[in-house]
Amino acid sequence: ILGNFFKDELNSIQHPLIKEVRGKGLWIGVELHPSDVSAKDICKKLITKGIIAKETHQTVIRFAPPLMISKKDLDWAIDKIKKVLRAI
Repeated sequence: ILGNFFKDELNSIQHPLIKEVRGKGLWIGVELHPSDVSAKDICKKLITKGIIAKETHQTVIRFAPPLMISKKDLDWAIDKIKKVLRAI
């Protein structure tokens, strides 16, 4: 249930860099269109906001939150992710 919520919230972000959001459960990948901003650049910005994410193949940001995460914590993370993307 929280995996679907997380995925739906990431899908709702309207940003030109986002190509696709995919995943299963809470393990979600956000694929980016190739650009001057890499997934690693975004992951570095996310870590300054308290979110650890891993880049894959320069164009995918991989999220793997704890399975026991609360909706409140997911809301917090989604807010931070949106802020980082809007700042780009």
